[in-house]
Amino acid sequence: MKFISWNVNGFRACLTKGFADFFAQADADIFCIQESKMQPDQADFAPEGYHCYWHSAIKKGYSGTAVFTKQEPLSVTYGLNGEHLDEGRVITCEYDGFYFVCCYVPNAQDGLKRIDYRMEFEDAMRAYLSELDKKKPVVYCGDLNVAHNEIDLKNPKSNAGNAGFSDEERGKFNELLAAGFSDSFRTLYPDTVTYSWWSYRFKAREKNAGWRIDYFVVSERLMSKVADSRILTDIMGSDHCPVELDIEL
Repeated sequence: MKFISWNVNGFRACLTKGFADFFAQADADIFCIQESKMQPDQADFAPEGYHCYWHSAIKKGYSGTAVFTKQEPLSVTYGLNGEHLDEGRVITCEYDGFYFVCCYVPNAQDGLKRIDYRMEFEDAMRAYLSELDKKKPVVYCGDLNVAHNEIDLKNPKSNAGNAGFSDEERGKFNELLAAGFSDSFRTLYPDTVTYSWWSYRFKAREKNAGWRIDYFVVSERLMSKVADSRILTDIMGSDHCPVELDIEL
C-alpha cells in the first residue's frame, strides 16, 4: 500500500499549484493533507475512486485536515476520544488490519506561547495511539511540528529552544517512540539529511535550509513491513513537501 501525507498550507491555493496533477500521478491508496484552511464546501475536489473525509476548524481559514482513501474505512472518527475537535487536527480511519491517523500537531508558536496546550495535546495523542495500538497496529502521519534531532534541521544551534525544536517538544517525541512506535524514515535512513519544510523567507528552499517535521510514525511491529519511507522534496505547491510510506499491509 502507498500512503502520502502533505501539509498543503491552504488547500485552495495548493489546487492552483498542481495539486490535482500530483494527486493523480501519486495514485496513493490513502492520501491525507494538513492545514487545509477551509470548509469542505469551499473547494471543488472529489477525486473519482476515493472516499473523502474532512475535518475543518471552527475558525475559518485555519488548520484543518482531510483524508482521501480508495478503500472505505470500517469507521472514521475525529479528534481524540471526543476531545481536541475545535481545530480540525485529527482524523482516524479504521481498516481491517490497521488504524490510519492523520494529524496536524499544534505549533508551540513564537516564544513557546502555546507550549502548554502543545504538551497537553501530545500527551493525549500518545495515550490515544497507545490504546489503538493494543487493538491493531497504527500508521500515524502528518505535520508533527517537531524536528526530533539535530540532523533534522539545518540550523540546530540557532534554533535551540525555539518552537519545533524545544526540549519539551523533542522530549514528547522521545516518549512517543518509547511507547512502541518507530519514525519510519529515520529508522531506514539513520544518517540521511533531508527536510520537508522550508520557510518562505530568505530563499530557504533554494538554499535547502529546512526542517524535517512531517512524518510517518508506525507501530514498531509494522517496521518489518515497511518497504520505503520517502520525502518528496521535488514536489512544489506548499512550503512543505509530501512524505510517502510504502508498506505491505
